[in-house]
Amino acid sequence: MAIWHEVDKAVKQWLKDARKSIVESLESALDIDTKSNANDLVTNVDKETEQFFVKQIKEHYPHHKIVGEEGFGDKIDDLKGIVWIIDPIDGTMNFVHQKRNFYISIGILEDGIGRVGYLYDVILDELYWASKGKGAFFNEEMISPLEEGNINEAIIGFNPASIHSEQAAQTFIPLLKDVRGARSYGSAAMEFAYVATGRLDAYISLGLSPWDFAGGKIIVEELGGVVTDLQGNPVNMLEKSSILAARPELHKQLCDYLQS
Repeated sequence: MAIWHEVDKAVKQWLKDARKSIVESLESALDIDTKSNANDLVTNVDKETEQFFVKQIKEHYPHHKIVGEEGFGDKIDDLKGIVWIIDPIDGTMNFVHQKRNFYISIGILEDGIGRVGYLYDVILDELYWASKGKGAFFNEEMISPLEEGNINEAIIGFNPASIHSEQAAQTFIPLLKDVRGARSYGSAAMEFAYVATGRLDAYISLGLSPWDFAGGKIIVEELGGVVTDLQGNPVNMLEKSSILAARPELHKQLCDYLQS
């Protein structure tokens, strides 16, 4: 459809415009606040970036709906029509403390089906993106489909903070011993991008919101990867969910492992 070519061109330009503003903001003092807890940070730049995208979308595509992390989009209870799911700064703690390793994440769905996804490394100016049925790309270079993979050779993305109970320890510590290695990058978008490009073989998280995984899910699935909750069930794109994103055969192995 012509609309997706038009949307793709627009999003890529808006990402460049947002990058310019975000990079300039790093030269000034940030207005930092907290949300659910002292480690759940939000800055003026998160809010301003989301407002920028909402303004552009409403001007160019007034009939589209928007779900944004910072609440400047729409209140919706279904995925009918075209819905944009946006995280303006994924990895806010990295943004605040490191001034790098944060992403803009955008997933666009049509009647609940992921059509195009974007994960943008703002500082490195690197874009991972996919269009359903047309492949996935790193900048303009096509990404190869994901190979099968297996647990013993796998590098997985996993946040150690997820081990917050005895039950979680019993579940994950044996797994972390059986895989080749584990990494934690502080940005779900970054970890999805790394699964897409084979830098990670899988990514596990206990509780992500739709804006954390919408863009990455579209990209990983376009490459033949599998994205579900930890029980292997489809994720609800309007609710929080655990996430298991992995190479296809590795996903099956990890599901079986976690169930046992």
